[in-house]
Amino acid sequence: MTILAPTVALNDGTTIPTIGFGTYPLRGTAGADAIASAITVGYRSLDTAFNYDNEGAVGEGIRRAGIPREQLFVASKLPGRFHARDVAGETVQESLWRLGTDYLDLYLIHWPNPSVGKYVEAWQALVDAREAGLVRSIGVSNFTEAHLAEIIRETGVTPAVNQIELHPYFPQTELRAVNAALGILTEAWSPLGKGNAPYEELPVVQAARAHGVTPAQVILRWHVQIGSVPIPKSATPSRQAQNLDVFGFELSESEVAAITALGRPDGRLFDGDPDVHEEQ
Repeated sequence: MTILAPTVALNDGTTIPTIGFGTYPLRGTAGADAIASAITVGYRSLDTAFNYDNEGAVGEGIRRAGIPREQLFVASKLPGRFHARDVAGETVQESLWRLGTDYLDLYLIHWPNPSVGKYVEAWQALVDAREAGLVRSIGVSNFTEAHLAEIIRETGVTPAVNQIELHPYFPQTELRAVNAALGILTEAWSPLGKGNAPYEELPVVQAARAHGVTPAQVILRWHVQIGSVPIPKSATPSRQAQNLDVFGFELSESEVAAITALGRPDGRLFDGDPDVHEEQ
């Protein structure tokens, strides 16, 4: 049975599915097959990036799945080395050509790269791309409150999305509140915590047992209930379907709170502090 996630409105009037499919590092024929499988299972939101080097595989997966393009929500991201306004605009076009589509539903600045100091230029380039009809919604990834404030002040345009590292060990409570206050949707990369997933933590185990679901389903449901849009990745069709099947149960407030309380000061998966991390 195909499962379709509900959608939620963005601040620009468009909508996005409440669970997306992460495509890193799916590449080549196997990657295209996995992406086609995810679409067949029911995913309608696909997340890629210029630096994943798999926009071509994503486009091929879309073609193999045979679902009309207008039924899909396709997102990609601008790499750090191309933040200059003119180069950023060309990179959006390159992403379109790689994907084989006339438009993107969402384009994000992947990292702010603050030491380079060109993320305002990059943001203006995304505004240009939206006005040109190349992109329907624009947003950012890994932006802090200060980064958000600067691009909004300099351009008058608020991002539709801020995609950030977010999982039970790193729940980003303060930044989620900032996003919400600005009307920005929070998306979660590595929503399960990758190799450090808290599947054996007591709150997760107890919730899984209480609702008759897996620990991964509990964590993804936690994301949905805190207002985060998770983008899990799996190349296995059965796991893809399982990750999407989180709309038939609801966690209690105490279960959500207990999972959020798993947060740790050192909960990041790697040294990815946006104030110092630099992406090429």
